[in-house]
Amino acid sequence: MNSSSRSLPTPLVDIQWLQAHLHDSNLIIVDCRFALGHPQQGRAEYLAAHIPGACYLDLNQDLSSPVGQQGGRHPLPNIDLFVSKLEGLGISSHPATPVIAYDATKGAFAARLWWLLRYLGHDAVAVLDGGFPAWQAAQLPLTTAVPERPPGQFSPAVQADWVADRSTVMAAQTEKSPALIDARSPERYRGEHEPIDPVAGAIPQALNFFWQTNLNEQGYFKPPAELAQLWQTMPTADASIYYCGSGVTACVNLLAQAVMHRPMPQLYVGGWSDWCSYESPSHQT
Repeated sequence: MNSSSRSLPTPLVDIQWLQAHLHDSNLIIVDCRFALGHPQQGRAEYLAAHIPGACYLDLNQDLSSPVGQQGGRHPLPNIDLFVSKLEGLGISSHPATPVIAYDATKGAFAARLWWLLRYLGHDAVAVLDGGFPAWQAAQLPLTTAVPERPPGQFSPAVQADWVADRSTVMAAQTEKSPALIDARSPERYRGEHEPIDPVAGAIPQALNFFWQTNLNEQGYFKPPAELAQLWQTMPTADASIYYCGSGVTACVNLLAQAVMHRPMPQLYVGGWSDWCSYESPSHQT
């Protein structure tokens, strides 16, 4: 690994850093663009134009397992299959290949990859602050070329205690600890609007911290001191379980904790989509 890759800033890098290190031979860039309502859109956008050297990972096909009756809309990917995909991109664990993830949706999907890599013990990963829109706005180079790289060797070190399931959440409700933090919009949290799942509402006792609150209007993360002020009314990260609809946008709240150098909370991956799947049909809206 060259010295510039070894000094990878985490958990965020800006477009100036990426531009300066674009041709580092050991750096892997991953395009995570995706649209929940149009699953093929992200890959199509990638093929039309992407940051030079970037490969592509799809939320549904690569960063999740197939949907079951329970488990939510985006269950964790099978670890063996996911590791094979990482190796296919040229990502190794020893020494750790530096990885930059980006999307065009305020980090929602890039943060999922960031968290997955961290969950597997790979710390050399960062999200491009401002994402693809920032790169485009600066009129930096784009390409349609799909890179080919020699395979990597990845040995996962799973952080099993980072994940909460439904039983963990139910125990938290009974014991009133740890706290539950819902990353969805206030309207979805209050049950006033539910565009995706069959039941509206939130997990009882959950608090709400909308994931987009971490970013400014241009899609950049707010400075750590400003984030700390925004998060000061929430329970501490090490005593919290974070969730959203299906374990995607909650990763932005997890990323915000890393920006503030705070401990990693647990993630209820299934989120509301898993929780409401246990509701009786008579409760569905």
